Amino acid sequence: LIDQDEQEKLFGILQSLNPRAKIEVSAFGKVNLDRVLNTQLFDFNEAAQAPGWLKELRGEHTSETEQYGINNFVYRARRPFHPQRFFDFINSEWKGVIRSKGFFWLASNPEFAGSWSQAGAMARHGVAGYWWAAVPDEHWPTDQQSRDAIQQSWDAQTGDARQEIVLIGMQMDQSELIRQFDACLLNDDEMALGAEKWQEFENPFSGWTDSIISH
Repeated sequence: LIDQDEQEKLFGILQSLNPRAKIEVSAFGKVNLDRVLNTQLFDFNEAAQAPGWLKELRGEHTSETEQYGINNFVYRARRPFHPQRFFDFINSEWKGVIRSKGFFWLASNPEFAGSWSQAGAMARHGVAGYWWAAVPDEHWPTDQQSRDAIQQSWDAQTGDARQEIVLIGMQMDQSELIRQFDACLLNDDEMALGAEKWQEFENPFSGWTDSIISH
């Protein structure tokens, strides 16, 4: 039901989401079942490293899909989001964004990392756990590889607490999306209040209170 140009754009989207995925083309749902059932092609460890958002996060950007208007970028910041402004933003339209995933930092709950995952109109968010900056050193991993991984995202002022969200989309206005994200960050006056006052901000995200109590 789609023409060649539309098919190429679709392939580009799929490859940007998962560059290693094998794509089968069918007409009216007809496909050789031997090509999709019991293929033994799936490998969890390989799949965990495959998503386009993860490759972009690691700086492994590929540009072959850009000819179809598909692009991606990572939004990063070292200030926390105002919880209400960020809540309002995620409930608005992110024009051109197909997929986004990452972590966010709310001023109202500065010790905790929020998880974010969005595909099309579906989005999920919740408490991912403590930032390592809020965990006493004696409870950090003991192996050097894990400690080195933590240090890679470390900042002298904020530790590992940060905004880090990968966005993949078609004809996204990157500068406008960054502007909208930046508008959710605490401004200078709010930053000057300090973490104790930040925690007086109302958090409209559901489930955070229960999750924090359980921690």
